[in-house]
Amino acid sequence: MSVRRVSKRVNEAGPDRGPPDDQNGGGMASPMSAGDFLAALTNEGVRVTQVGDWRHHNRNHKGPWGPVHGVMIHHTVTSGTQETVEICRDGFEGLPGPLCHGMIAKDGGLHLVGYGRANHAGLGDDDVLRAVIAEKALPADNEANTDGNRAFYGFECENLGDGEDPWPEAQLDAIARAAAAVCRHHGWTERSVIGHLEWQPGKVDPRGFTMAEMRDRIHERLK
Repeated sequence: MSVRRVSKRVNEAGPDRGPPDDQNGGGMASPMSAGDFLAALTNEGVRVTQVGDWRHHNRNHKGPWGPVHGVMIHHTVTSGTQETVEICRDGFEGLPGPLCHGMIAKDGGLHLVGYGRANHAGLGDDDVLRAVIAEKALPADNEANTDGNRAFYGFECENLGDGEDPWPEAQLDAIARAAAAVCRHHGWTERSVIGHLEWQPGKVDPRGFTMAEMRDRIHERLK
């Protein structure tokens, strides 16, 4: 996990600005139960590994999780599956874990590391959240004024994020399946899936494929 990513996400206990009052429809939903989450992933064909007491590992004592509005995709800026799983579960100095709900490895396996509020999205643009809820085209993200940790499921994906580290087909397929699983449960379309770079100014992840390409994959799965 890169230091440049941590520096803009570290204040998890800061002002908790949730969705503005006009964001009360569209893709809003209560988070599914941990059991339903696991079942949705499995039913979508995702190969799941459960890590420790993932069902109860969260940051709920720091703020709310839900209502949820979408799915956010990240890259980890790490290599090595086991080390990456440990970082995503435990976090590190200045940013406690979990750093996502599931970590998707190079081989396409998804490792469940937490469930509930997780330190993955940080503050982002309220106009982007409005678009996600309405499932409309995303505006440019130019503000960081809204708590994303309460509003999004988060998947970290093992990759160095340098634009050169490859994305194996098995991993891309697993990302699409995991996101589609959540969307299918909530009745969302692929427009409820965004990248971190579309949420918070200055972010570049995921780097190495476009979110338009990933949303096309998800759309095909949801047909």
